[in-house]
Amino acid sequence: MPVRIRDSPGASPPSHRFNLTSTAAPGKMGSVNNPLPATVACTVGTVSTVGSPSAAPAPTSKLVRYAWLSVAAALITISLKAAGYWLTDSVGLLSDATESLVNLAAAVVAVLALSAAAKPANARYTYGRSKAEYFSSAVEGAMIFAAAGFIIFSAVDRIIHPQPLAALGWGLGIVALASLVNGIVGLVLLRAGAKHRSPTLRADGKHLLTDVITSVGVIVGVGLVALTDEPLLDPIVAILVAVNILATGVKLLRESLAGLMDAALSEPDTEKIVAILRSHTRREVRFHGLQTRVAGRESFCNFDLLVPSTWTVREGHELAEDIAEELRAAVPHLRALIHVEPLEDPRSYEDIPEGYVPLGGISDAVPDIVVEALTTGKNDDAATSQK
Repeated sequence: MPVRIRDSPGASPPSHRFNLTSTAAPGKMGSVNNPLPATVACTVGTVSTVGSPSAAPAPTSKLVRYAWLSVAAALITISLKAAGYWLTDSVGLLSDATESLVNLAAAVVAVLALSAAAKPANARYTYGRSKAEYFSSAVEGAMIFAAAGFIIFSAVDRIIHPQPLAALGWGLGIVALASLVNGIVGLVLLRAGAKHRSPTLRADGKHLLTDVITSVGVIVGVGLVALTDEPLLDPIVAILVAVNILATGVKLLRESLAGLMDAALSEPDTEKIVAILRSHTRREVRFHGLQTRVAGRESFCNFDLLVPSTWTVREGHELAEDIAEELRAAVPHLRALIHVEPLEDPRSYEDIPEGYVPLGGISDAVPDIVVEALTTGKNDDAATSQK
């Protein structure tokens, strides 16, 4: 029985004490042909939370503007670093310019991913396209591997065939200016990604800041070449740059693949959910089967709420509604799916998933009333077979 959660977060919590009765509905404990007594409410249903307008994240379409900012920054830095390489013929500066090419490609993919994620849900994608953002991070990570391979190849060739560098002062000044652009845009993207829970903007921001660190290393390395007049330092710096961005690529791929595979919420958020469920646990109210996952900017959890079958539908609904509101307040933008089941029905304990989060205490224990029902059922079957 689907039950709708109200969207007004400012409403006062409803009371759970009602004297309502309900007719039986099809479900786990009864059917149309075999209805339950009128005083027993059918407690099978699903309760889902819907984020209130005040708590909802910004529309994904607005985040596309940040991705275009990243595209602009990549174009500027590519031009600057390419000019620096043309002036100096430094393979270190070439490696830095190559990474900026990856930034440009990743920014374009980010625009496409965010545009796809902004599209509303439809009959084909009933949950929307929020996971499209993870493809952007995965593509960016893969491009980093390609860039690192090119940098290492160029550096090894320069070690075999060393060449003197020229106009190092101008080249280093241009790279420093490009790094300033990347640093400012990277911080803007990181803040926007954290504020709007966008894995695409966070990945792009981290990559730009990694590019800044890379550029600083290049400046130091090429500066040492100017001071020591040792050209081999230039390709060595380029190789170190390649190793650094490879580490970034591995991290981006790991994070994006975890998101595509429905990784669980972070440990702090999961602990908040468990604490709230345990605070509501008592002899007649239990929970089990907790699962959590992250999909792009959305967070989800689902679990079973077990209440006495003598409760009315409204009593179970109001409790689930209050719990959902507490969860949303503790974990912003969380959507909770709560399945209400009868506490005494042994079948309520047959649908616990394998990957559930243990709640501890009496929540993980089967109530005595269920054990008694199972035991009674076995004795009745034995007595029947003896007859």
